Amino acid sequence: MKKGILLHEATDDVGVAVMDLQAGEEIEALTLEGTPVMTLKVIENVPLGHKVAMRAMAAGHHVQEYGRSIGYAAQDIPFGAHVHVHNIKSLRWAASKAKVLEE
Repeated sequence: MKKGILLHEATDDVGVAVMDLQAGEEIEALTLEGTPVMTLKVIENVPLGHKVAMRAMAAGHHVQEYGRSIGYAAQDIPFGAHVHVHNIKSLRWAASKAKVLEE
């Protein structure tokens, strides 16, 4: 089993691809400390350094990475999908979505 996704926190919604991942591959996700979190099937190609959805997220969901909200899902994002600028938007520039600052 390839170890190909790193998570900053085991509870993060997204992990980072540490190699190019191909749709259909089964990949193991680990924390930075090397603790296994899960195995998942990647459903889209994910380039090195891009994010992978560690769970399904509905549009509007505040996406967690580093144990904190980094943005919101601009559309529904399925488990195992490529997460990037096409389906996640930064909270930094979205004042109407900035409720994260109040959480």
